[in-house]
Amino acid sequence: MKRFAWVLLAPLMTQAANYSAKKSAVEGIEVIELADRAHAAEVSIVPSIGNLAYEFKVHGKNALWFPFRSLAEFKAKPALCGVPFLAPWANRLDQDAFYANGKKYLLNPDLGNLRRDQNGKPIHGLLMFSPHWKVTKLDADDGSARVTSRLEFWRYPDLMAQFPFAHNMEMTYRLANGALEVETVLENQASEPMPVADGFHPYFQVPDIPRDQCKVHVAAREHLELSPELVPTGERKPVNFPEPVSLATTKLDDVFSNLVRGSDGRSTFWVKGNGKRISVIYGPKYTVAIIYAPPGQNFICFEPMSAITNAFNLSHRGIYKELQSVPPGGTWRESFWIETSGF
Repeated sequence: MKRFAWVLLAPLMTQAANYSAKKSAVEGIEVIELADRAHAAEVSIVPSIGNLAYEFKVHGKNALWFPFRSLAEFKAKPALCGVPFLAPWANRLDQDAFYANGKKYLLNPDLGNLRRDQNGKPIHGLLMFSPHWKVTKLDADDGSARVTSRLEFWRYPDLMAQFPFAHNMEMTYRLANGALEVETVLENQASEPMPVADGFHPYFQVPDIPRDQCKVHVAAREHLELSPELVPTGERKPVNFPEPVSLATTKLDDVFSNLVRGSDGRSTFWVKGNGKRISVIYGPKYTVAIIYAPPGQNFICFEPMSAITNAFNLSHRGIYKELQSVPPGGTWRESFWIETSGF
Protein backbone atom coordinates (compact mmCIF):
# COMPACT_ATOMS: atom_id res chain seq x y z
CA MET A 1 0.00 0.00 0.00
CA LYS A 2 2.86 2.37 0.67
CA ARG A 3 4.02 2.14 -2.93
CA PHE A 4 0.63 3.11 -4.33
CA ALA A 5 0.38 6.08 -1.96
CA TRP A 6 3.80 7.21 -3.15
CA VAL A 7 2.70 6.95 -6.81
CA LEU A 8 -0.28 9.23 -6.18
CA LEU A 9 2.08 11.82 -4.71
CA ALA A 10 4.57 11.67 -7.61
CA PRO A 11 5.58 15.19 -8.70
CA LEU A 12 3.82 16.84 -11.60
CA MET A 13 7.09 18.36 -12.76
CA THR A 14 10.81 18.28 -12.02
CA GLN A 15 13.33 20.55 -13.68
CA ALA A 16 17.09 21.06 -13.87
CA ALA A 17 19.33 23.32 -15.94
CA ASN A 18 18.70 21.73 -19.35
CA TYR A 19 16.18 18.99 -18.59
CA SER A 20 12.57 18.85 -17.44
CA ALA A 21 10.01 16.10 -16.87
CA LYS A 22 6.35 16.92 -16.35
CA LYS A 23 2.91 15.41 -16.24
CA SER A 24 0.17 17.25 -18.14
CA ALA A 25 -3.20 16.66 -19.79
CA VAL A 26 -3.74 16.70 -23.54
CA GLU A 27 -7.43 16.56 -24.52
CA GLY A 28 -8.14 15.15 -21.07
CA ILE A 29 -5.54 12.36 -21.44
CA GLU A 30 -2.54 12.15 -19.11
CA VAL A 31 0.71 12.74 -21.00
CA ILE A 32 4.31 12.71 -19.80
CA GLU A 33 6.56 15.29 -21.44
CA LEU A 34 10.36 15.08 -21.30
CA ALA A 35 12.48 17.96 -22.60
CA ASP A 36 16.16 18.52 -23.35
CA ARG A 37 16.45 22.24 -24.06
CA ALA A 38 20.14 22.15 -25.01
CA HIS A 39 19.34 19.85 -27.95
CA ALA A 40 15.82 21.18 -28.66
CA ALA A 41 14.45 17.66 -28.07
CA GLU A 42 11.03 16.77 -26.64
CA VAL A 43 9.36 13.42 -25.99
CA SER A 44 5.65 12.82 -25.33
CA ILE A 45 4.38 9.55 -23.79
CA VAL A 46 0.82 8.42 -23.07
CA PRO A 47 0.93 5.90 -20.16
CA SER A 48 -2.74 4.91 -20.37
CA ILE A 49 -2.47 3.75 -24.00
CA GLY A 50 0.26 1.14 -23.86
CA ASN A 51 2.80 3.55 -22.30
CA LEU A 52 3.46 4.54 -25.90
CA ALA A 53 5.77 7.37 -26.96
CA TYR A 54 4.09 9.18 -29.85
CA GLU A 55 6.37 12.19 -30.29
CA PHE A 56 10.13 12.55 -30.35
CA LYS A 57 10.55 16.04 -31.67
CA VAL A 58 13.93 17.57 -32.46
CA HIS A 59 13.83 21.26 -33.44
CA GLY A 60 10.08 20.78 -33.80
CA LYS A 61 10.33 17.83 -36.23
CA ASN A 62 8.80 14.51 -35.12
CA ALA A 63 11.02 11.48 -35.76
CA LEU A 64 8.11 9.17 -34.89
CA TRP A 65 5.28 8.40 -37.29
CA PHE A 66 1.94 9.34 -35.70
CA PRO A 67 -0.79 9.59 -38.37
CA PHE A 68 -3.53 10.98 -36.13
CA ARG A 69 -4.91 14.50 -36.00
CA SER A 70 -5.21 14.38 -32.22
CA LEU A 71 -4.46 12.22 -29.21
CA ALA A 72 -8.21 11.83 -28.63
CA GLU A 73 -8.59 10.35 -32.12
CA PHE A 74 -5.79 7.90 -31.36
CA LYS A 75 -7.39 6.88 -28.05
CA ALA A 76 -10.77 6.33 -29.72
CA LYS A 77 -9.30 3.92 -32.28
CA PRO A 78 -5.67 3.07 -31.49
CA ALA A 79 -3.46 1.62 -34.21
CA LEU A 80 0.21 0.81 -34.58
CA CYS A 81 2.34 3.97 -34.57
CA GLY A 82 4.89 5.69 -32.35
CA VAL A 83 6.75 3.19 -30.12
CA PRO A 84 4.46 0.22 -29.31
CA PHE A 85 5.59 -2.42 -26.81
CA LEU A 86 4.88 -6.04 -27.78
CA ALA A 87 4.59 -8.53 -24.90
CA PRO A 88 4.56 -11.20 -23.61
CA TRP A 89 5.34 -12.25 -27.18
CA ALA A 90 6.24 -10.07 -30.12
CA ASN A 91 4.99 -10.81 -33.63
CA ARG A 92 2.99 -13.96 -34.31
CA LEU A 93 2.54 -17.43 -32.88
CA ASP A 94 1.79 -20.24 -35.31
CA GLN A 95 -1.18 -21.54 -33.25
CA ASP A 96 -3.44 -20.65 -30.34
CA ALA A 97 -0.91 -22.15 -27.96
CA PHE A 98 2.72 -21.87 -26.94
CA TYR A 99 5.31 -24.04 -25.23
CA ALA A 100 7.37 -23.08 -22.19
CA ASN A 101 9.57 -25.31 -20.03
CA GLY A 102 8.38 -28.36 -21.96
CA LYS A 103 4.67 -27.70 -21.34
CA LYS A 104 1.97 -26.58 -23.75
CA TYR A 105 -0.21 -23.61 -22.73
CA LEU A 106 -3.46 -22.97 -24.59
CA LEU A 107 -4.68 -19.46 -25.42
CA ASN A 108 -8.31 -18.60 -24.74
CA PRO A 109 -9.83 -16.59 -27.62
CA ASP A 110 -13.08 -16.11 -25.69
CA LEU A 111 -11.36 -13.62 -23.36
CA GLY A 112 -11.24 -11.13 -26.23
CA ASN A 113 -7.69 -9.90 -25.62
CA LEU A 114 -5.94 -11.65 -28.53
CA ARG A 115 -5.05 -9.85 -31.75
CA ARG A 116 -4.93 -11.71 -35.05
CA ASP A 117 -2.84 -11.24 -38.17
CA GLN A 118 -4.15 -11.58 -41.72
CA ASN A 119 -3.88 -15.37 -41.42
CA GLY A 120 -5.71 -15.54 -38.10
CA LYS A 121 -2.56 -16.12 -36.03
CA PRO A 122 -2.17 -14.53 -32.56
CA ILE A 123 0.10 -11.50 -32.92
CA HIS A 124 1.85 -8.87 -30.78
CA GLY A 125 0.91 -10.22 -27.37
CA LEU A 126 -1.55 -8.66 -24.96
CA LEU A 127 -0.30 -5.20 -23.98
CA MET A 128 0.00 -3.07 -27.09
CA PHE A 129 -2.53 -0.43 -25.94
CA SER A 130 -2.87 -1.55 -22.33
CA PRO A 131 -4.34 0.91 -19.78
CA HIS A 132 -2.59 -0.87 -16.90
CA TRP A 133 0.69 1.10 -16.87
CA LYS A 134 1.21 3.34 -13.82
CA VAL A 135 3.81 6.10 -13.57
CA THR A 136 6.06 5.48 -10.56
CA LYS A 137 8.94 7.91 -11.08
CA LEU A 138 9.20 11.25 -12.86
CA ASP A 139 12.50 13.07 -12.57
CA ALA A 140 15.02 15.42 -14.17
CA ASP A 141 18.52 16.40 -13.14
CA ASP A 142 21.67 17.71 -14.80
CA GLY A 143 22.12 14.42 -16.69
CA SER A 144 18.69 13.54 -18.12
CA ALA A 145 14.90 13.73 -17.98
CA ARG A 146 13.16 10.42 -17.36
CA VAL A 147 9.95 8.64 -16.48
CA THR A 148 9.43 5.10 -15.22
CA SER A 149 6.12 3.26 -15.51
CA ARG A 150 5.20 -0.13 -14.10
CA LEU A 151 2.76 -2.83 -15.13
CA GLU A 152 2.05 -5.58 -12.59
CA PHE A 153 1.05 -8.34 -14.98
CA TRP A 154 0.17 -10.82 -12.23
CA ARG A 155 -2.70 -8.62 -10.99
CA TYR A 156 -4.86 -9.18 -14.08
CA PRO A 157 -6.61 -12.56 -14.45
CA ASP A 158 -7.31 -12.11 -18.18
CA LEU A 159 -3.59 -11.59 -18.81
CA MET A 160 -2.49 -14.45 -16.56
CA ALA A 161 -4.97 -16.78 -18.27
CA GLN A 162 -3.11 -16.29 -21.55
CA PHE A 163 0.45 -16.18 -20.17
CA PRO A 164 0.51 -17.76 -16.69
CA PHE A 165 3.87 -16.40 -15.51
CA ALA A 166 3.55 -13.97 -12.61
CA HIS A 167 5.80 -11.02 -13.36
CA ASN A 168 6.19 -7.25 -13.32
CA MET A 169 7.32 -4.95 -16.09
CA GLU A 170 9.01 -1.57 -15.81
CA MET A 171 9.70 0.76 -18.69
CA THR A 172 11.85 3.88 -18.47
CA TYR A 173 12.05 6.57 -21.13
CA ARG A 174 15.26 8.55 -20.61
CA LEU A 175 16.13 11.66 -22.65
CA ALA A 176 19.81 12.64 -22.47
CA ASN A 177 22.16 14.51 -24.82
CA GLY A 178 19.47 14.64 -27.48
CA ALA A 179 19.01 10.83 -27.57
CA LEU A 180 16.07 8.80 -26.27
CA GLU A 181 16.72 5.58 -24.36
CA VAL A 182 13.90 3.06 -23.84
CA GLU A 183 14.77 0.62 -21.04
CA THR A 184 12.67 -2.43 -20.16
CA VAL A 185 12.93 -4.53 -17.00
CA LEU A 186 11.11 -7.85 -16.48
CA GLU A 187 10.84 -9.24 -12.94
CA ASN A 188 9.93 -12.93 -12.78
CA GLN A 189 7.86 -13.76 -9.70
CA ALA A 190 6.88 -17.21 -10.94
CA SER A 191 8.30 -20.47 -9.61
CA GLU A 192 9.58 -21.50 -13.07
CA PRO A 193 11.82 -19.82 -15.65
CA MET A 194 9.89 -17.28 -17.75
CA PRO A 195 10.67 -17.26 -21.49
CA VAL A 196 11.37 -13.85 -23.03
CA ALA A 197 10.12 -12.90 -26.50
CA ASP A 198 9.25 -9.23 -25.96
CA GLY A 199 10.03 -6.47 -28.40
CA PHE A 200 9.17 -3.05 -29.78
CA HIS A 201 7.67 -1.98 -33.11
CA PRO A 202 8.75 1.68 -33.45
CA TYR A 203 7.55 3.68 -36.46
CA PHE A 204 9.96 6.31 -37.77
CA GLN A 205 9.77 9.04 -40.38
CA VAL A 206 12.52 11.23 -41.77
CA PRO A 207 10.82 14.63 -41.61
CA ASP A 208 10.04 16.31 -44.93
CA ILE A 209 11.82 13.58 -46.91
CA PRO A 210 9.79 11.18 -49.11
CA ARG A 211 10.37 7.52 -48.31
CA ASP A 212 11.82 6.72 -51.71
CA GLN A 213 14.60 9.26 -51.21
CA CYS A 214 15.86 7.46 -48.10
CA LYS A 215 18.56 4.84 -47.65
CA VAL A 216 18.91 2.24 -44.92
CA HIS A 217 21.82 0.57 -43.14
CA VAL A 218 21.14 -3.10 -42.24
CA ALA A 219 23.50 -4.08 -39.39
CA ALA A 220 23.00 -7.84 -39.64
CA ARG A 221 24.74 -10.86 -41.13
CA GLU A 222 21.83 -13.32 -41.35
CA HIS A 223 18.44 -13.13 -43.02
CA LEU A 224 15.72 -15.50 -41.77
CA GLU A 225 13.62 -17.32 -44.32
CA LEU A 226 9.87 -17.11 -43.66
CA SER A 227 6.94 -19.35 -44.53
CA PRO A 228 3.97 -17.99 -46.52
CA GLU A 229 2.42 -17.23 -43.10
CA LEU A 230 5.48 -15.13 -42.16
CA VAL A 231 6.82 -17.60 -39.59
CA PRO A 232 10.55 -18.48 -39.63
CA THR A 233 11.29 -21.86 -41.18
CA GLY A 234 14.63 -22.26 -39.39
CA GLU A 235 16.64 -21.57 -42.54
CA ARG A 236 19.05 -18.63 -42.45
CA LYS A 237 20.88 -17.05 -45.35
CA PRO A 238 23.60 -14.39 -45.54
CA VAL A 239 22.34 -10.82 -45.86
CA ASN A 240 22.88 -9.77 -49.47
CA PHE A 241 21.37 -6.28 -49.53
CA PRO A 242 23.48 -3.45 -50.95
CA GLU A 243 25.03 -1.06 -48.46
CA PRO A 244 23.16 1.14 -47.96
CA VAL A 245 19.76 -0.09 -49.18
CA SER A 246 17.69 2.33 -51.27
CA LEU A 247 14.01 2.37 -50.31
CA ALA A 248 13.23 3.49 -53.86
CA THR A 249 14.12 0.02 -55.16
CA THR A 250 13.72 -2.28 -52.14
CA LYS A 251 10.71 -3.50 -50.18
CA LEU A 252 11.60 -4.43 -46.62
CA ASP A 253 9.55 -6.73 -44.38
CA ASP A 254 12.35 -8.96 -43.13
CA VAL A 255 13.73 -10.66 -40.03
CA PHE A 256 17.46 -10.46 -39.31
CA SER A 257 19.77 -12.10 -36.79
CA ASN A 258 23.49 -12.34 -36.03
CA LEU A 259 23.60 -8.55 -35.70
CA VAL A 260 26.77 -6.58 -36.36
CA ARG A 261 27.89 -5.10 -33.04
CA GLY A 262 30.51 -2.69 -31.77
CA SER A 263 32.89 -3.24 -28.88
CA ASP A 264 30.09 -2.12 -26.53
CA GLY A 265 27.84 -4.95 -27.73
CA ARG A 266 25.43 -2.58 -29.41
CA SER A 267 24.12 -2.74 -32.97
CA THR A 268 23.16 0.36 -34.98
CA PHE A 269 20.58 0.54 -37.77
CA TRP A 270 19.79 3.80 -39.54
CA VAL A 271 17.72 5.51 -42.17
CA LYS A 272 18.80 8.76 -43.80
CA GLY A 273 17.80 11.19 -46.50
CA ASN A 274 18.94 14.66 -47.54
CA GLY A 275 21.29 15.05 -44.58
CA LYS A 276 18.76 13.90 -41.94
CA ARG A 277 19.32 10.64 -40.15
CA ILE A 278 17.56 8.48 -37.55
CA SER A 279 19.63 5.78 -35.83
CA VAL A 280 18.20 2.94 -33.73
CA ILE A 281 20.74 1.28 -31.45
CA TYR A 282 20.05 -2.18 -30.02
CA GLY A 283 21.45 -3.35 -26.69
CA PRO A 284 23.03 -6.86 -26.59
CA LYS A 285 19.89 -8.70 -25.43
CA TYR A 286 17.97 -7.47 -28.47
CA THR A 287 19.27 -10.24 -30.68
CA VAL A 288 16.83 -9.94 -33.59
CA ALA A 289 15.95 -7.04 -35.86
CA ILE A 290 12.88 -6.71 -38.04
CA ILE A 291 12.78 -3.97 -40.66
CA TYR A 292 9.43 -3.01 -42.12
CA ALA A 293 9.18 -0.35 -44.82
CA PRO A 294 6.21 -1.05 -47.11
CA PRO A 295 5.91 0.75 -50.45
CA GLY A 296 3.45 3.63 -50.48
CA GLN A 297 3.87 4.38 -46.76
CA ASN A 298 6.11 7.17 -45.51
CA PHE A 299 7.50 5.30 -42.52
CA ILE A 300 10.07 2.68 -41.63
CA CYS A 301 10.14 0.39 -38.60
CA PHE A 302 13.35 -0.77 -36.95
CA GLU A 303 12.08 -3.32 -34.44
CA PRO A 304 14.30 -4.41 -31.51
CA MET A 305 13.36 -7.98 -30.62
CA SER A 306 14.56 -10.29 -27.88
CA ALA A 307 13.67 -13.35 -29.99
CA ILE A 308 12.52 -14.37 -33.46
CA THR A 309 8.87 -14.68 -34.47
CA ASN A 310 7.18 -17.76 -32.91
CA ALA A 311 10.20 -18.21 -30.65
CA PHE A 312 8.41 -20.17 -27.91
CA ASN A 313 7.21 -22.88 -30.28
CA LEU A 314 10.32 -22.99 -32.47
CA SER A 315 12.46 -23.35 -29.35
CA HIS A 316 10.35 -26.30 -28.20
CA ARG A 317 10.89 -27.98 -31.58
CA GLY A 318 14.64 -27.47 -31.34
CA ILE A 319 14.71 -25.11 -34.33
CA TYR A 320 15.54 -21.97 -32.33
CA LYS A 321 18.40 -22.30 -29.82
CA GLU A 322 18.73 -18.71 -28.56
CA LEU A 323 15.53 -18.22 -26.56
CA GLN A 324 16.24 -16.17 -23.43
CA SER A 325 14.55 -16.72 -20.07
CA VAL A 326 14.37 -15.14 -16.62
CA PRO A 327 14.98 -17.45 -13.64
CA PRO A 328 12.54 -17.46 -10.72
CA GLY A 329 13.13 -14.27 -8.72
CA GLY A 330 15.40 -12.92 -11.45
CA THR A 331 15.26 -9.90 -13.74
CA TRP A 332 15.85 -9.22 -17.44
CA ARG A 333 16.96 -5.72 -18.42
CA GLU A 334 17.76 -4.15 -21.78
CA SER A 335 17.60 -0.85 -23.67
CA PHE A 336 17.48 0.52 -27.13
CA TRP A 337 18.27 4.09 -28.15
CA ILE A 338 16.96 6.51 -30.78
CA GLU A 339 19.32 9.21 -32.06
CA THR A 340 18.82 11.86 -34.71
CA SER A 341 21.11 14.15 -36.69
CA GLY A 342 20.56 16.87 -39.26
CA PHE A 343 17.09 17.79 -37.97
